[in-house]
Amino acid sequence: MQSINDKVISRIYGHGKGYVFSAEAFNDIASRNSIDKALSQLYKQQIIRRLALGTYDYPRFNEQLGGALSPDLQEVAKVVAKKHGWRIQPSGALAANLLGLSTQVPAKTIYLTDGQSKIMNIGNRKLIFKRVPPRELLPGSKTVILVTQALRNLGKAAAVDKSVINYLRGILKDKDKKALLKEAGHMESWMWEAIKQICKAE
Repeated sequence: MQSINDKVISRIYGHGKGYVFSAEAFNDIASRNSIDKALSQLYKQQIIRRLALGTYDYPRFNEQLGGALSPDLQEVAKVVAKKHGWRIQPSGALAANLLGLSTQVPAKTIYLTDGQSKIMNIGNRKLIFKRVPPRELLPGSKTVILVTQALRNLGKAAAVDKSVINYLRGILKDKDKKALLKEAGHMESWMWEAIKQICKAE
């Protein structure tokens, strides 16, 4: 019979390098106290890395760079949000970067949330959860939210030009365009016009 430690490490290995998780991911294996002890032991053995209280990753390594790679902050944000029961959405600058509209990586990774405001120092980077009224969290699929947030970040006229329209038209699937059009009627008029152009057949 596998020990608790063996069960925990087996699950971690099963997800592979880069896996981000919290202690809650092992609730079905044993009591929280036992899981905390198992994770503490794996941390001391340098098998896993503690990113914050109760949040860990199974780090990826790059021999040429000589050490562990930084964790994926998107995955860290998802794990933290799930742990606390928060809804989160990427801020405008982050959404633009995730869509490829901006090659500039934001200095701060900011998520809007209906939970509490929180700043996490992950290595030399900052993961920020900014509390907003629940009504400011957009409805719709992940893609609809990303496009909407990115357009708002780019602004009304100058930044939302033909190149942006054509780029988004090219990367969005038909189902995403339909979903975007469905939600666009509730948006500002300039964004509604931009979305109509994005979703127009070529």
